[in-house]
Amino acid sequence: MQRNLTDRVALVTGAARGIGLAIADRLAARGAHVIISDIDYEAGERRVRHLAERGDSAAFMKVDLADPMCVLQLAREAAARFSGIDILVNNAGIVSTGPIEDVGLAEFQRLIAIDLTSVFLLTKSVLPHMAASNWGRIVNIASVAGQRGGGLFGNSCYAAAKGAVIAFTKGIALEAGPFGVTCNSICPGLTDTDLTSSLTDKQREGIIATTPVGRTGQPEDIAEATAFLVSPAAGFITGVTLNVDGGFMRY
Repeated sequence: MQRNLTDRVALVTGAARGIGLAIADRLAARGAHVIISDIDYEAGERRVRHLAERGDSAAFMKVDLADPMCVLQLAREAAARFSGIDILVNNAGIVSTGPIEDVGLAEFQRLIAIDLTSVFLLTKSVLPHMAASNWGRIVNIASVAGQRGGGLFGNSCYAAAKGAVIAFTKGIALEAGPFGVTCNSICPGLTDTDLTSSLTDKQREGIIATTPVGRTGQPEDIAEATAFLVSPAAGFITGVTLNVDGGFMRY
């Protein structure tokens, strides 16, 4: 495997499991020093030990992305310990399901804090170092729900957050491009993670039936796409919304 990220520092949120874990694994295998950020301390430390055992470089930093002060503290500590972040992958997120009349204000605000506000705060925090270095990669994990308005991938509130992430990504690409920084979003389709485990068999079968490749996605599918977008080879790709969905969003 080509180690084309040697000496780069990558921060991946929600990296103790699922898609985030697969992304951290891929970036570490390509030579990056990976900061695994998650609210689950034990799982995060366990992942760091696993990467160290195979000879890769990683560290764990705990964060509650629902608390903006914790997010800003993560950014400050990461920058201080590692002299800046070269690669930021905003992966962490939560899903709100059901009709809007069942969603309370507190639930909506927590969803926005984790899925959108943390993306804003971390991006704002890492950009100065990236711009000064004239190199940086930001990848935001959104969702096809952000393009379709929810449906089987969560409700309108989740879709609103992910739709905002897509729009934010395009704006940052415009702002950061002149400084050698790219910003792209990835929209997974139905992917086998804890986040989608609440779907019924009927819902899963319905989605798979309209997916040309005829299967669900795996975290590794998203990780491979991310690894490409943060690589030196993707320096001329920015502002892109990449659907990694088996063709689900073909129309």
